[in-house]
Amino acid sequence: MIISDSTTLIVLFDLDRTDLLSNLFSTIIIPTSVYKEISTKNELVLPNFMSVIEVQNSELLESLKMILDDGESEAIALAVERKSKLIIDEKKGRKIAINQGLKIIGLLGIVYLNVKREFLIKQQAIKLLEDIQAHGYRINQRIIDDMLKMLDT
Repeated sequence: MIISDSTTLIVLFDLDRTDLLSNLFSTIIIPTSVYKEISTKNELVLPNFMSVIEVQNSELLESLKMILDDGESEAIALAVERKSKLIIDEKKGRKIAINQGLKIIGLLGIVYLNVKREFLIKQQAIKLLEDIQAHGYRINQRIIDDMLKMLDT
């Protein structure tokens, strides 16, 4: 089981590549605010391996909402509450999640693991990363280059 923030989900739903998630995780839980963020255009039908959970209103959640958006705040609070790993990409949210003791993964990590577990070959990953960037998702090229080098080891 893993909890997810919205950015990675938005990108993978837009590219119709949620298989990259189901390849790695049997269950993905998303908080209500994240569901609202990923289904802004129209109500999104989630795949069977994803479910929406209401976050308990806690002191942690309220303090997170002072510095992060609702989706990130709920995702971090839910991951802390459930002692779960977290899918999150925004730099500020990642830093806060790590400070909360959470193990995190982002979109690049998901692509990397799909190659390592042989769901994708390296060339497919490169094409996917190009599609992701063409879709408006910004990734530092140095980080992409580092990930691709790691795939060669």
